[in-house]
Amino acid sequence: MAIIPATPNDVAELVTLVNSGYRGEISKKGWTTEANMIDGQRIDAEGIIEQMTDPNALILKKINEDGQIAGCVYLQKQSDKLYLGMLTVSPLLQANGLGRQLLAAAEDYARSINYQTIAMTVITTRTELLDWYQRRGYTKTGEIIPLNITERNGILKQPLEMYKLQKNLG
Repeated sequence: MAIIPATPNDVAELVTLVNSGYRGEISKKGWTTEANMIDGQRIDAEGIIEQMTDPNALILKKINEDGQIAGCVYLQKQSDKLYLGMLTVSPLLQANGLGRQLLAAAEDYARSINYQTIAMTVITTRTELLDWYQRRGYTKTGEIIPLNITERNGILKQPLEMYKLQKNLG
């Protein structure tokens, strides 16, 4: 099915999808959970709306055969790089290639707007996720930054750091 831009009508479904992909018991059915490191929600409706109304940002959504949103990815223009975040696939649909499809769509979008580099951050202890991105050509920049979030986006169970990764699309 199609990967297309999300709209304001998708806010509630995106909130449910993203939170289920990263936090809570349902997230543990997939391999992308952060529930053992971070409590609380990953995003709320206001956060999705802020992302959607940013003129430099876009959320792409993957629709499944039932018309439901199966996955999404957030993309934001940041000077000479496109920032990729919130890559989410429903925990019940993971390991079926949807994440690869969303990543490819993000890279196609970057090329379509003449961006040659995609950047992202990944929690340093998420070795399986780091490996997944590295198999797709993303490399660590050498920069490590602390993960600082407000309670609106979760409650850290321990101090966490993130690697900065990027991929040159040239």
